[in-house]
This record gives sequence, structure tokens and C-alpha cells, in this order.
Amino acid sequence: MGRIIAVYGLIAAVIVIAGWNIGMLFVPEGGAAGMVAGYLSMLVATSFVFVGIKRYRDTELGGVIRFWPAFWLGLGIASVAAVAYVFSWEVYMWKTDYAFMNEYIAGYLKDLKASGASAAEIAKQSAEMQDFAKQYEQPLFRMLITLSEFAPIGLLVPLVSAALLRKSNFMPAKAAA
Repeated sequence: MGRIIAVYGLIAAVIVIAGWNIGMLFVPEGGAAGMVAGYLSMLVATSFVFVGIKRYRDTELGGVIRFWPAFWLGLGIASVAAVAYVFSWEVYMWKTDYAFMNEYIAGYLKDLKASGASAAEIAKQSAEMQDFAKQYEQPLFRMLITLSEFAPIGLLVPLVSAALLRKSNFMPAKAAA
């Protein structure tokens, strides 16, 4: 099981890092398009959770796996990809001299002004964002925030994969000819 987690986790990690870098290259301003690109790369990467569980079920267990072992296997694969995602974000932060939060706040306040928010509302939001920026300077806090971006997909894909693959008649292994 450890080998399956390592192999498929590393494949997922390479895909999530490549997708993240491609997204940053083509959608540098972020926003909604950046979020879509990021979550799409996470979804493509975590598709290897399904592949890994199926391979383990078919090659190691004779085509049968129960829900919980499948779920934990999938979670292990997704965890490797999640750690890679967090690591790549930390490298990006380091390479850009931790400028992300200031740029994010400036863009957020610009959008707030453009939407016609009052000066009091803008000042309130600015103060809240500055407080958040102070917390974001802490590496552990920043890593947990980054991990929380990956967590919904990293939990949902193993859950769905385990639910589907626990049924031995769902995509059964092909008999050797």
C-alpha cells in the first residue's frame, strides 16, 4: 500500500505543481480565472487517487476492496499531492519576497472601491485585511491556509473513489488473456 501511495501521490504532486505553475504563467492576475485553473489542476491531479485505488484493488486484492481501506489509501495519495501543493506555494512566496499578500490586499481594496463601497467600509475592510496579513506572515498559519485550499478536493475525491471502487462490479479488472 505504501508503494501505491508513493507512486500515485508523486504523480499527483507533479501534476498539481505543474498545473499551478502553468496557471500562474497564463493567469498571473489570479481572480476567478486563477481559482478555476487552480482547482481544475487539483482535480486532475487527484484523479490519480482513483487510479491508485483501482490498481491496488485489482492487482493486490483480487478485485475487492472495502470502503475504509480504499478511503485511507486515497487520502494518503491526496496527502502527498497536498504537501507538494503547500511546498510549491512556500517556494513561490520565497521567490517573490512574500509580496503576495500586499498585492492581494491592494487588488481587493481596488475592487471594493470600484464597487462603490463607502469610505468607512473600505477602511474597515482594510484594517481586517491588515490583521490577516499579519497572521499570514507566520509560516504555520500560511501553510494551514494553503492546505485548506486543497482540502475540499483532497477529501472529496478519495471519498467518491472509495464509494465507487468498493463495488467489485464497478470497473472490474480485466482477466489476463
